[in-house]
Amino acid sequence: MSESNSGMVDVATLYIVPTPIGNLADITQRALDVLANVDLIAAEDTRHTSRLLSHFSISTRTFALHDHNEQQKADYLIEKLQAGTSIALVSDAGTPLISDPGYHLVNRCRHAGVKVVPLPGPCAVITALSGSGLPSDRFSFEGFLPPKSKGRRDCFQALADDARTLIFYESPHRINDSLSDMLAVLGPDRQVVLARELTKTYETIHGAPLGELIDWLAEDSNRVRGEMVILVAGHRAQKDELSVEVLRTLTLLAKELPLKKAAALTAEIHGAKKNALYKWGLENLE
Repeated sequence: MSESNSGMVDVATLYIVPTPIGNLADITQRALDVLANVDLIAAEDTRHTSRLLSHFSISTRTFALHDHNEQQKADYLIEKLQAGTSIALVSDAGTPLISDPGYHLVNRCRHAGVKVVPLPGPCAVITALSGSGLPSDRFSFEGFLPPKSKGRRDCFQALADDARTLIFYESPHRINDSLSDMLAVLGPDRQVVLARELTKTYETIHGAPLGELIDWLAEDSNRVRGEMVILVAGHRAQKDELSVEVLRTLTLLAKELPLKKAAALTAEIHGAKKNALYKWGLENLE
């Protein structure tokens, strides 16, 4: 079994190492120690990572591991780990696996009994959420939005009644189209926060009702530049408001039963008000 470069890291271990999302001073001392002392660094982009390593005078050898080769290279890296090699996994920025490569490698390591040690550190999702002013007790990170309008609208429709704060990544060249699709589904009054260029010189965290946010972006083209995190306030049901799920149940039952019976059953299933369901049915189903 081979020896690691230093007692600071364990042999036969995969370290998950977060790297700065902008400000290099955000890297932790533990991350630097691991990167300097493992035998190998598996990097999403070795050229990008080499600049980070050079800044901190770290000379550890790198190996390319990205979306296009991860499944093929995972077995090779596991063989090295099982032979005693210590490896650090990094992405271009932030915490690996969070909309970045690494899942297949970590999953296979777990199944193979290889030790995996995750380090805490920078993550755009958590950084944006903590400064957004939106509820943070319950949230859902949805990753990058679909590239096509229909996919985005389907996504927003599926999440329209979700009470959690919703978090998405988006690229600058699609931000306007994505917010337009969101407007079509969620309406102009939903509170949305746009966090861009986090930890960098032009960091901006701006929140407003969606309609106003779109107008604010249109005022200055610089506001749509840089890495984007979109945070959407969860759905807050108004008094007597009937959810999409409740109305779907009522609609299906009303096809087979008298409306009054369908409303009563729907009310029992969902804990909704029977009179409100019956009234909605009269206005929309008959």
